[in-house]
Amino acid sequence: MTEGTTTSAAAEGADTLSRLEQEGEIAADYLEGLLDIADLDGDIDMDVEADRAAVSIISDSSGRDLQKLVGRDGEVLEALQELTRLAVHRETGDRSRLMLDIAGYRAKKRTELSELGAKTAADVKNTGEPVKLNPMTPFERKVVHDAVKAAGLRSESEGEEPQRFVVVLPA
Repeated sequence: MTEGTTTSAAAEGADTLSRLEQEGEIAADYLEGLLDIADLDGDIDMDVEADRAAVSIISDSSGRDLQKLVGRDGEVLEALQELTRLAVHRETGDRSRLMLDIAGYRAKKRTELSELGAKTAADVKNTGEPVKLNPMTPFERKVVHDAVKAAGLRSESEGEEPQRFVVVLPA
């Protein structure tokens, strides 16, 4: 690799980082406006994780008010994430893969799903039989696929949204 290529790759990485930081800033402004309209208290934290902007709304107090923004099984959170992605798209013209978390819901869910994926992979290793899991959102399926892969097995998604589910397969 030539020196120019290395510099170009570094510049491209910096451009991607600044683009993702810009997405996070736009999303934070949008969400701050939403919190003001809804008269809810929350602080906004921005980061870049796995080549995507990650924005979290965290609470100084008990966080009960923010639970309204999570909804049952994260349904409101999913809708707010989509609206936030649309707000970013409107400003940048680019499709966003931004991830939104509210009151630690997604972080907690990620831990639970990683454990489910690892446990299911262990069961499949023991029995040699594939296991079908319940329908999940794309985020949930991705976490399970990653956990299964880390356990040394493979998995596939089957079915149609919103009934799409993960099947963990023997080696």
